[in-house]
Amino acid sequence: MAAQNPLERFGTILLVAGLAFFALSVAVEGWLPWAMLRDIPMQKMDEIAAVVTPDFEDLAARYPAAFKKYYGEPTPGSYAKALQKGAEIYRAEACWHCHSQFVRPVSNEDRRFGPVSYPGEYQNVLQLPQLFGTRRVGPDLIREAGKHSNDWQVAHFYEPRDVVPSSVMPAFKWFFDPPEGKDGVPQPNERGLAIVAFVQWLGSWAEQPDSPPLQLEAAPAVPAQAAEPQQPTAPQPSPEPAGSAGMP
Repeated sequence: MAAQNPLERFGTILLVAGLAFFALSVAVEGWLPWAMLRDIPMQKMDEIAAVVTPDFEDLAARYPAAFKKYYGEPTPGSYAKALQKGAEIYRAEACWHCHSQFVRPVSNEDRRFGPVSYPGEYQNVLQLPQLFGTRRVGPDLIREAGKHSNDWQVAHFYEPRDVVPSSVMPAFKWFFDPPEGKDGVPQPNERGLAIVAFVQWLGSWAEQPDSPPLQLEAAPAVPAQAAEPQQPTAPQPSPEPAGSAGMP
């Protein structure tokens, strides 16, 4: 049997090494995270929607025709349907590209967005995959629930600059049905109601951690006297050395 030439042996080594590294990557990136996280409790959709929030009931009251058409009554079943669809729309419209869902322990973010995020906020099926975000053009949304009314959220999706003049967010007119009649007002459709329900849910179920968030201490105030600039004084003539009097 003829021996393999060096190039053939080198190719065989590369093939075996490549397969070994592929198996290692599958184990590290696939099996290992599953093995570590499989015993962590994760809220299911029926648990999340078991209690209908007041904001969802308010949507049914403010937009009765559209709500009745797409979701019927504000029940746990319709709430679960709206949340599931709203989460899908949030991902499909790439809301995560401009909004984070993670309050970081840097840059005094806890003073702008509340306590630093903690694991319990992400232990539910609607946060899979986690949408921490890659940048923050708009505000963090992990605890958006209740910060604005449903009407504000609806107006903001229809035309952001009507409520935030400096906003760079695009208008989502396809979240609304066209107005009926000459003086009609656009009403949120199935997608509009779902995305508002989802945004108003974010953070509504999460409990605050037992330990208080890390607070950065402010720098000590500079005393008023030390802060005042010193006034320049006129230079004083240096004393003449002894025996120099009368010298030219």
